[in-house]
Amino acid sequence: MDLAGIFVPISLFAMIYGIVYLAIRKKERTLLIQKGVDASLFEHKKKSPIELKWGMLLVGIGTGILLGRLLASTSCLGEEASYFSMICLLGGLSLVIYHFMEKRIAKQDLQN
Repeated sequence: MDLAGIFVPISLFAMIYGIVYLAIRKKERTLLIQKGVDASLFEHKKKSPIELKWGMLLVGIGTGILLGRLLASTSCLGEEASYFSMICLLGGLSLVIYHFMEKRIAKQDLQN
C-alpha cells in the first residue's frame, strides 16, 4: 500500500479547504467591521487552552509510537499490538492529565 498515494490527495483537498475557509472568513470579518459591528464578536468565549490539549495529545501519541517501536523490538508482542496499545495508552493518559490541568486552571480562574 502506497501511503503517499493516499496522503497527497487528502492533504491537497485539506489545503484547498483551508484556503477557501480563510478567504471567506476574512471577507465576513471585513464586511462586519465595515458595518460597525463590535470587534469583541471575534474573541473566543471559551478560555480553555485548546492548544495545550492538542499539544499534550500529540506528544502522547509521539511518545506512544516511540515506546511501541521499543516494545515491538524487545518483546514477543506483535508490531500492530505494541504500536496500537502504546499510542492509545499514552494518548489517553495525556488527555486525562489535560483534564485535571483544565480543572485546576478553571478553579484558579474562579478564585481570581
